[in-house]
Amino acid sequence: MTVINFSSQKILPKKLIQDSCSFSTTGRNLYFILEPGYQLVLEGKEENKVSRLVITVLNEKRKIGSVETRVVEENETVDGKPVEISRNFFAFCKQTNSIYYFGEEVDVYKNGKIINHGGAWVAEGKNKPGIAMPGSIVLNDRYYQEMAPGVAMDKARVISATEKIKTPAGNFNNCLKTEETTALSPKEKEYKLYAPGIGLIKDENLLLVKYGFIK
Repeated sequence: MTVINFSSQKILPKKLIQDSCSFSTTGRNLYFILEPGYQLVLEGKEENKVSRLVITVLNEKRKIGSVETRVVEENETVDGKPVEISRNFFAFCKQTNSIYYFGEEVDVYKNGKIINHGGAWVAEGKNKPGIAMPGSIVLNDRYYQEMAPGVAMDKARVISATEKIKTPAGNFNNCLKTEETTALSPKEKEYKLYAPGIGLIKDENLLLVKYGFIK
């Protein structure tokens, strides 16, 4: 068991994240399942092209600094061709039920070949872990998801926890809606929806088509 002190870390001015956490590679809260074999599949269509995002919690771990993290793969394709494959590193805080984000390895593709690793970072040195999903949801709460200056600085804001949405995988109520921004592109905003007990169900034009544990 690893304990990290966050007493000097601030998500936003005047707001402390967490004094300390005992981290685990497995856990879940209302909107995020960090358990090996769990998978979400989202799909959408834009300009007659089918985009697909497959998020899989792998039976793999990666040590970032002193923390053992769980590897979650995100595989993005357009019309079946790879666009980006990332290996993301998460850990579960036992004290708060929050899921912390410790970085990612990224492969960006073009015409079937890797062209760069844009956005890759790990929570070492000047970089700090962010929060992927808080254990407690508070309206208008803001938190850093990524804390890698000059590379990845995504922030999220809780907009609602009462959203309703229809997806190919079913109809969902009491969904969490977040707004994501980044200091690297201040004018950009993205919106996501998360269903209780399931996780991400809408990411921009992508909607959940399948979810559950795979073998």
